[in-house]
Amino acid sequence: MYKIYINDTPLQLVSTSKIDQFGPSDEKNMIARYAGKSKYLLNYIDMLEKTDRFDSITLHAEEINKLWADYQSLYKKIEAAGGCVFNEKKELLVIYRRGFWDLPKGKIDLGEGREEAAVREVQEETGIDDINLGEFLATTLHTYKNKKHKRVLKFTYWYKMMTSSTILTPQAEEDIEKAEWQRIDQFLNNGEPTYKNIIDIVKKI
Repeated sequence: MYKIYINDTPLQLVSTSKIDQFGPSDEKNMIARYAGKSKYLLNYIDMLEKTDRFDSITLHAEEINKLWADYQSLYKKIEAAGGCVFNEKKELLVIYRRGFWDLPKGKIDLGEGREEAAVREVQEETGIDDINLGEFLATTLHTYKNKKHKRVLKFTYWYKMMTSSTILTPQAEEDIEKAEWQRIDQFLNNGEPTYKNIIDIVKKI
């Protein structure tokens, strides 16, 4: 299964053999069989980009690998990495940027490894320098349009991290207004705008 957030709404690509786990289809949660040609995927992408009509769209196909390859062919792909960082009190490091609570992350530079990029981005965006890299957590997928109005599919690789640092310095040049330590339950239930893929990652911890 692949879950891609488009306009903060999940588009799920699944194998037909597992589609029973996602039903039934209703007016807010569409389930449809993939017709086999990538151009038809644009109809579903447009629906999620241009409206908030759905809570989810799930597409299924016998050949999930072909469906995934066809979907990716419609996008420019970029890779990023970030961290779920905990202090000695087991509080989570979160940032506030452009109206949403988020986790520190950023684009992987040319020639840079995923783990190296994840640590660097956390350091740059929050000002902490004492980081112990832990386990790989998951990959999230979301889309957006770049300045040339081209569709971009962003892969973000997430790692668990620990630190003994307490002083945070949000990176203003990246539009980060706040960096804070919060309990996980506090973060998940604060009622403030948070990207759904970030909620997915925090719930995995």
